[in-house]
Amino acid sequence: MTNWHSLSAQSRGILFLLACVLVMSLMDAIGKLLGTRVDVSQVVLARFGGHLLLMLVIFGPRRRLSLRSQHPWLQLMRSLLQLGAAGFFFTALQTQGLAAASAVADMNPVLITLGAAILLGEKVGWRRAISIAAAFGGALLIIRPGTAVFSLSSIWPFGTALCFAGYALLTRMVGTREPPLTGLFYTGVICTAAVALIAPFRWEQPDALAWGLMALMGSLGFVGQLFLMRAYAEGDASAIAPFAYTGLIAASFWGIIFFDQWPDIWTVLGALVIVGSGLYVWHRETRTQTAQDTDASSGER
Repeated sequence: MTNWHSLSAQSRGILFLLACVLVMSLMDAIGKLLGTRVDVSQVVLARFGGHLLLMLVIFGPRRRLSLRSQHPWLQLMRSLLQLGAAGFFFTALQTQGLAAASAVADMNPVLITLGAAILLGEKVGWRRAISIAAAFGGALLIIRPGTAVFSLSSIWPFGTALCFAGYALLTRMVGTREPPLTGLFYTGVICTAAVALIAPFRWEQPDALAWGLMALMGSLGFVGQLFLMRAYAEGDASAIAPFAYTGLIAASFWGIIFFDQWPDIWTVLGALVIVGSGLYVWHRETRTQTAQDTDASSGER
């Protein structure tokens, strides 16, 4: 049997990311199931409230250090965007299958590229522009405006993608100047506080099963975040990021197991277009970064 520590850092990073994807997709499935028993605000509260509670228990001695930030307003905006992404996604799951909602939400890599061009002044060539257009086309295949399949709720996963793209761009702006625990703690505090202002007015009394699902969901969200942190601590982001698309496979699996929801051909085709577009953007960014690193090395010599 292969020893864990004998694996390369990239291999460990990939395995941690795959574990994160599996756990987070299961959390989404639990959230969809929980949404049939309580209001969606309680689903989101369970997600972030459990995250915060477990952080306090495990990282309590370091909580004061974690709250020190040189960019508190960016941390606030990042947290609110993450809250928006979760709120949109769990709202979408009330009427959509896991695979379809996850596929549209996975447009975020190409939206990040578009946002970086608009907000950060990064150059977008014609190849990336085509990838962005293709990703939108893939989303349209899934939500199919103008057909009986389409409803206003079909755009919720797109809201998730937009919010997550904004979250990622702000994370890029903060860079490596903030320790990961700071961002995690801000997320837990701000998101829990924000949704706690809404949930009491929409509260639906949970039964025993709902309480159990809420506890399970908060725990899965926290564990998933820890796996994600470990993944990017072990491996290079450019090497492991494409494996996040296995989340579509996991979402389809849980959708079949828990809800007997099989993705139709249009969802499969749209997902393939979105994944292909995202992988192409990743490939181009990796090549660009490699070229820049090579040029920098040549200049140093």
